[in-house]
Amino acid sequence: MAPEIERIESIEFSYPLEDVGTDGAGFNLVYEPGSTTERKLFGLRIHTSEGITGEYVGGNSPAAAQINTFADYLVGKNPLKRERHWSEIKRALRKYDRMGMGPVDIALWDFAGKYYDAPIHELLGTYRERIPAYASTYHGDENGGLDSPEAFADFAADCREMGFGGFKVHGWGGSDGSRDVDREVEMVHAVGERVGDDMDLMLDPACEYETFGDALTVGRACDEEGFYWYEDPYRDGGVSQHGHNKLADRLDTPLLQTEHIRGLEIHTDFVASGATDFVRADPEYDAGITGAMKICRMAEGFGLDVEFHAPGPAQRHCIAATRNANYYELALVHPDCQNTMPPVYEGGYSDFIDTIDDDGTVSVPDGPGLGVDYDWDYIENNATGSVHVYE
Repeated sequence: MAPEIERIESIEFSYPLEDVGTDGAGFNLVYEPGSTTERKLFGLRIHTSEGITGEYVGGNSPAAAQINTFADYLVGKNPLKRERHWSEIKRALRKYDRMGMGPVDIALWDFAGKYYDAPIHELLGTYRERIPAYASTYHGDENGGLDSPEAFADFAADCREMGFGGFKVHGWGGSDGSRDVDREVEMVHAVGERVGDDMDLMLDPACEYETFGDALTVGRACDEEGFYWYEDPYRDGGVSQHGHNKLADRLDTPLLQTEHIRGLEIHTDFVASGATDFVRADPEYDAGITGAMKICRMAEGFGLDVEFHAPGPAQRHCIAATRNANYYELALVHPDCQNTMPPVYEGGYSDFIDTIDDDGTVSVPDGPGLGVDYDWDYIENNATGSVHVYE
């Protein structure tokens, strides 16, 4: 008899980030001694007739709101029919960005791995079991942490000594004309001169630069220092194919785009137009492991590499099954505060800065499904009161 989904639970919980605040605009997380920022995520459990539960922790409030629109459809369905469910829910969310698909699809893959007693990367087709990692920083601050070009260069050197093969900078927020751009240029040169011969360097302004001209100015500094990629530089929000085509025409540094667009088709259009050199994917953002792997195969057909956004067990499984990927993003790291990883893992899984080995790589979980054990006591004890049950 085929397995059935009997109940789906979604639990919002919060956890503290010590010595972390926000920058002047209030959106970027930055080092701020003495401050505590509360971050909210969701724990998702899909209970089945087999007594096997598919699990995932992540997501955000807009994604949870979308889950509310389609969870009832899944109750009573076979959890192994992921492709069918993916197609139906994709259509159901056609008016939205489909962020709600990711957590559910990942939990369904977790169920499948537990059902077949295999890690997800085996179900996808294992290519490797250790992945090179790069250190991806918090945004620059004004609080004695990453507060100068020299501070970024010092931290890059520290990460090199730890074994990281790559280093990605998130610069300062709250643009205020050329002075900020000048400091970004100084930072690019400071980091490049310090570690550029030993590490792959990346710059991700996270769409902070206010004009195409600013993006071009900083991009030319990246050219001079031989940066590995330049990511989401200006205020188009990372979505303009025309704008990034124009930028790419004038720079040597490869562009990495598509973190802020959703879905296979628009990723394909972005690549086909020549508007990016590396392709961004994220199983949480891009409609789950199912959606992210479709993007990987599309990019492979175009001869391009896919770089996965953010750390997490789902990302590790996807990269383990992807030939055309170079790095695992260990984010957000800082010399004086912990990264944003929630304290929900039992059994040794970690995405803290010291998780890499001497060769700068991370392992891929080898247990069934995602291969991680979640601390549901912590999640339930820190629940915000936003709990949804579908049955």
